[in-house]
Amino acid sequence: MKNITIWHNPRCSKSRQALALLEAAGVTPKIVKYLESPPTQSELKATLKKLNCAPEQLVRRGEAIFKTLALSEHNSEQQWIAAMVSNPILIERPVIISENRAVIGRPPENVQLLLD
Repeated sequence: MKNITIWHNPRCSKSRQALALLEAAGVTPKIVKYLESPPTQSELKATLKKLNCAPEQLVRRGEAIFKTLALSEHNSEQQWIAAMVSNPILIERPVIISENRAVIGRPPENVQLLLD
């Protein structure tokens, strides 16, 4: 079966639903509780490449720390990445990662894109 990792927040219903969909499909993913074990800069960069998205597209803008940091389109990619590494609560969840692709599990059914 595919080697799949999920950046998981057990308190998030979407994250729990995505994990349940993976398990229902017979996948036992590597579960990374990213709030406790945040990705490194290089892990985040590699995942962004697999997601085919810019760092600011992976940021949860409703979090209080987002307003505190005052991030905007004027920030560099490196600044966005550094903000997520230092404040993993900013990372949209869940992120499901395979060898060569990744998806954001919003909606949770996006996990199907990795299983097909």
